[in-house]
Amino acid sequence: MASKTTNVWVAAGDGDLERVRHLVEVESVNPNAPDEFTYTPMHAAASYGHLDLLEYLISKGGDVNVVDSDGDTPLYTVENIETARFLVQHGAAIDRRNSEGISPIEHLREEFGAVANYLQSVASPSLPPLLTVPQPSQREQEVVSEELTAALMASVAEIMQKAEEEGRDPDEELRRLVGQTVLEGVTTGYEMAEAVPEEDERRGELDETPSKRTKNA
Repeated sequence: MASKTTNVWVAAGDGDLERVRHLVEVESVNPNAPDEFTYTPMHAAASYGHLDLLEYLISKGGDVNVVDSDGDTPLYTVENIETARFLVQHGAAIDRRNSEGISPIEHLREEFGAVANYLQSVASPSLPPLLTVPQPSQREQEVVSEELTAALMASVAEIMQKAEEEGRDPDEELRRLVGQTVLEGVTTGYEMAEAVPEEDERRGELDETPSKRTKNA
């Protein structure tokens, strides 16, 4: 349980219903109150998927369409279908645009494709699901990049040594090597994308460590 000094935004993100209830009912904190970054308890609870907290906040006047400074409603912060469905059932607007002209579906499409597909199915039932291209993780890309670089450097060293021993110019061979390495990198990138399991396309439902707005202490 959070400490008695925890603010409403952190408590909402932590799922601490008892603390949020105290702040709202005893200290008269508004469920739509923005923090210094214009993030509200509704956004925080939606981001972390705390449905019990969202239900409580809504019962106390929480607005499912409250916006932050970017024009994002709580729906923009969701990471799983269950939370998205809850918000939609409580009146969250799907057909809207934030200050950058981006809809919730477009905003969620890259990281949470399953959620975007769900919202698309609600907004336009006759349209097919959005197509999403699975991408390898940043760590996987870094590992492959390091491996390619190490292989390139080893090959360069070998070419240079042989050229020196044979008394010839290695430039042409080095150029071919670099071109081959670049082509191999592009090919590997495509292969990695194709090899991402289908489950990764549903990572919007499963990802436990997505990027979130930092909660204020």
